[in-house]
Amino acid sequence: MNLTSSTSATDKLYIHPWLKNIHISYVPGPTVTPLAEDVIENILKNFQLLGHTVQEMPNDDTNIILTTAPFGEPLSWRKAIALTGRMRFGYKHSPTIYTLVHIKSEELHQTLDYFENVLSKPDLDPEDYEFPGLAPGAYKVLYEQGNRGGPILALERLVQAQAKNIRILLLVGDEAPLKIYHFDLVGAYPQSDASDTNAFYKDIALRMVTSVSTHEITEHQVVGEIIPRSTWDALDTPAAMRTAAQELGELNFFTEMVIIDHIVQIPAVTDAVASQYSEGCFATWDPQLGALITTITGSARPVDKSSLSDDDLAVIVGVRPDRKGALIRNVEEKRNDPPSSEAVELVDLDSSLPHIELPPEWGISAMVPVARSKLHGHRGISSFNPNLVEFVPLDPPYYTYPVTCATEAQATGIKGAFSRSEALRNPSDPRGVVFTVLPTHGAVIAEKWVHGKAPFQVIWEYMQSGDLVVDNRISQGAHEYSEQSGHSVLKNL
Repeated sequence: MNLTSSTSATDKLYIHPWLKNIHISYVPGPTVTPLAEDVIENILKNFQLLGHTVQEMPNDDTNIILTTAPFGEPLSWRKAIALTGRMRFGYKHSPTIYTLVHIKSEELHQTLDYFENVLSKPDLDPEDYEFPGLAPGAYKVLYEQGNRGGPILALERLVQAQAKNIRILLLVGDEAPLKIYHFDLVGAYPQSDASDTNAFYKDIALRMVTSVSTHEITEHQVVGEIIPRSTWDALDTPAAMRTAAQELGELNFFTEMVIIDHIVQIPAVTDAVASQYSEGCFATWDPQLGALITTITGSARPVDKSSLSDDDLAVIVGVRPDRKGALIRNVEEKRNDPPSSEAVELVDLDSSLPHIELPPEWGISAMVPVARSKLHGHRGISSFNPNLVEFVPLDPPYYTYPVTCATEAQATGIKGAFSRSEALRNPSDPRGVVFTVLPTHGAVIAEKWVHGKAPFQVIWEYMQSGDLVVDNRISQGAHEYSEQSGHSVLKNL
């Protein structure tokens, strides 16, 4: 891209260095308001100013299709480009679809107030969540999501269901734009502020370009000989993973899995998006196998992360040389579904950190990664005890322009953050837990080896004691932690 970061001390723009030149095409939906037309025209102008190509019609070169849908009205699946684009335009790939939905200021306030009111009721009333175009069981999703992320997340799921698309630009304004919310699969809702018109449209374009400039790293490859069932059954780690699942489940760490059919019923949903998305993942190192034992992906089938079986676990031994996915080993007489979509980030994190030799009291001679266990969840961290826990920030662009889950960019960002950890780079550092927070997405937490503790035990005990305080709300942009009464407390910037 022909774009450089601003060097102004008061307005420095941090941009990822790997952004690509992309092709975008605008395909109007059945309803387009005058304000939406004006905003879209300016978005496309900014794509051109940033050196991108705006196409008249989508084709096999198209990276993004921008379309529209009305607020409060269900879009027919036959008019939803996310579901019918290939048939309509003949492209053979899957471009990213963005749907702009215009909501007036008063409509937004009324809808958020409505959700706040019904979410605060002591008992769930399914009739409170009846909206046009939603599946009969959608009330459960809206209620759970609203309780997790507040009224804005309930609104997000409603708009996504009615617009038949995951990536939404929710335009707020009457005669002129006020802001745009950016919605995605995991429940993000960062804003582009329209108080500065030039910065507004540039910000929208850069967020969209960021989303398509990286790639998923989920093409996992099976390598090596199959692990005998007798070897697997002799390991302590699978049982420890099941125990950790129960402990973390009791702490309500894992969010409910969102199953698409539960909120909106459309044909061939798996051709457009996964039929569900995972609520997090975790993994721990097994010194006998010399491998990472991890949870499987929730995109393959529904998995309750708080109640695991052996079939819900996978074995990771490395990263593919082309970084398209992880290297995995299968286990004899066990269902071998692929590991979590975050598999690469879980194992690649170790490559920039020391390995240590376990002392004799562990009863096994092995070199192991300094990070014993890792936990990735769609949760925020509101405060922590800095004597026991270390926060490691991401590189600055990740706060300005968050990246998509399960991508090379996310894995690289997490690896970079943990590579700077003082507690992990110095095994004698007394802090036993290290974490970072991916804006709009959630927390990644690593735990060191502590003799006498089971995998993840240090993490869950810190959660129980208040030394690591987990929050439902996730920072949507830049944040820091400042000391208050002996704790480091979250401050959104």
